[in-house]
Amino acid sequence: MGFQEHVAQMKTMIDRLKTLTSDLGLGNTGDEYKIISELFTYKFLNDKLLYEFNKREDKEEEFDEFVHYVGRNTAKMNKEHLISELFNQQSEDNFHVIFDLALQEVSELNKDIYSIETTTGSKKPLFEPLSAYLRDEDKELELAKRAINILFEFDFGNIYEGGFDYFSTVFEHLISDYNKDSGQYAEYFTPLFAGQIMADIVFDDTPVTNVSVYDPAAGSGTLLLSLASKIGTNNCTIYSQDISQKSTSFLRINLILNKLAHSLHNVKEGNTLLMPAHKEDDKLQKFDFIVSNPPFKTDFSSIIESLKVDPYNRFFAGVPNIPNKDVEKMAIYLCFLQHILATLADKGKAAVVVPTGFLTAKTGIPKKIREHIISEKMLRGVISMPPNIFANTGTNVSILFLDKSKPYEDAFLMDASHLGEKIKTDGKNQKTVLSTDDIALIINTFKGRICIEDLGIEVSYEDIEKAKHSFFAGQYFEAKIEYIELSPEEFNNKIKEMKQLLCAHFDESQRLTNEILTSLGGLKLDI
Repeated sequence: MGFQEHVAQMKTMIDRLKTLTSDLGLGNTGDEYKIISELFTYKFLNDKLLYEFNKREDKEEEFDEFVHYVGRNTAKMNKEHLISELFNQQSEDNFHVIFDLALQEVSELNKDIYSIETTTGSKKPLFEPLSAYLRDEDKELELAKRAINILFEFDFGNIYEGGFDYFSTVFEHLISDYNKDSGQYAEYFTPLFAGQIMADIVFDDTPVTNVSVYDPAAGSGTLLLSLASKIGTNNCTIYSQDISQKSTSFLRINLILNKLAHSLHNVKEGNTLLMPAHKEDDKLQKFDFIVSNPPFKTDFSSIIESLKVDPYNRFFAGVPNIPNKDVEKMAIYLCFLQHILATLADKGKAAVVVPTGFLTAKTGIPKKIREHIISEKMLRGVISMPPNIFANTGTNVSILFLDKSKPYEDAFLMDASHLGEKIKTDGKNQKTVLSTDDIALIINTFKGRICIEDLGIEVSYEDIEKAKHSFFAGQYFEAKIEYIELSPEEFNNKIKEMKQLLCAHFDESQRLTNEILTSLGGLKLDI
């Protein structure tokens, strides 16, 4: 079974679970999301454990012994916790109690590795009992029985070979009905091909060991996984933070299933701007690689005053103003970008998604940040991506590539906005998808700094400064004037057509003028 078939199966399972929770009166609620994500996670950990057990070297080794010595990349479960064993107990009158106990015991078995820490220091267990989300015992039993039948029906035991990120697609499908988290910023989905482009460019294939990879707005981890896979999961340690409980729980399972469990203690849930979690003593920790697709515009008005007195001095260019009318349009990405600049190591490299408008803004915080990037000689280049590459936002985006490993004197700027194919999404939206050839063209052109008409151009820092620090490639392409050969007769006919067209416009303009003057002349004041 291929990638798309697995994704289709996962979506089907999620839809079945959504129907179940909806039938129990939890449709479109936070509890519905928690139940579905919890069951989804339990299923994948169960199948991963069985996959590892079935391919063990010592076929004589018993299940309990195997579990005792299993590595941290596989969750521990006793035999009675397995979905197949629970499935056989569903006729018991207290099956909902049995299922809840299994969830709690699996959490306890794995608490040292799989718990998520918040910025306040509290730890969130891997699973909560399902009864925590329902207050009706009859519904608790129905939920447990129907859930175990759905989980038992599907088999994901053959997807664990090598690294993968099935969840960026599935995650979007799962939370499509809940795109906000406690009034804070919406989930921002990063398509896999964007993650591939960023990883292939930011890491130059030079072997490294013991490097740090960070995302301050990690979501479900697409960018982190792409880069970790490129570097090698044994050669890097992941660090992340995200305000969203939803995406953080999926990042956790993504790390577990991709042999990155050694980084789980670095996954933090909380507000990166207000309470950055990764510090060394009282200073912000610095990272070798940073990849991020931060939220662009979101209401952070409640913390803006706190950010203005930032103890880490991150916001050298300032913090965005609160809009008078629509606070949801606060350009919060500008704070994230400054945070990234403050946490990039002295020889560090970064790839950051920004709205394309950032590249050419003539004043304010965006221009100050661009001036800083140029003055520090760290701009390696920019790629302006096709419109609608994110299904949930129509904002045009670009990717900044920053590199402090050496001083740059010029930048490679690309305009890839005309590439890709537009497709309809599950809903009414439309998004652009890049083909394998498109992706290869972008990566190879950028890495080779190959100048191609209307696609890529190398621009000196001096020229960028003269152009008011614009990072947009199209501003530096040569203007083209198309000449057409015309015979004297064709030329005269063209001039005649233009004269006739202009005369028609002039006549219509005069007619409208006379009509307006006549109407004005007929106006009388009623007393």
